[in-house]
Amino acid sequence: MAYDHAGSGITLTLEAAADLSSNQYNFVKLDANGKVVICDASTSAQKPIGVLQNAPDASGKAATVLVVGISKIEAGVAFNEGDLIAASDNGSSADDGQAVAADAGDYVAGQIITAGAADEYLTAAINCASLALVA
Repeated sequence: MAYDHAGSGITLTLEAAADLSSNQYNFVKLDANGKVVICDASTSAQKPIGVLQNAPDASGKAATVLVVGISKIEAGVAFNEGDLIAASDNGSSADDGQAVAADAGDYVAGQIITAGAADEYLTAAINCASLALVA
């Protein structure tokens, strides 16, 4: 069962650039205006700012983003404990922002704590404050 560690870690409150109500526990990034958008296929290597913790339902609403800490994360693929994760960039809007296996050219955004299947909510240690590019 997925869990988060509320009250610990580093969170930011930023402005949502769009309706993100269906993207809770997905990776988000900053747009050119410094607002939060879901990580998508607009770039090949996503640079997430963190994991969305709430579900703002309109542009301009407050988005709570976990930058460093323990969080639930929506899995785009099956994972084992210890797997390194990156933000999805596969071009399918249904999968935007989900965690995928970190491959060459991806930024490592965390590590899986609880294993599980694709489309499940898993637990991960997130670190988007110090992203490392996979060689």
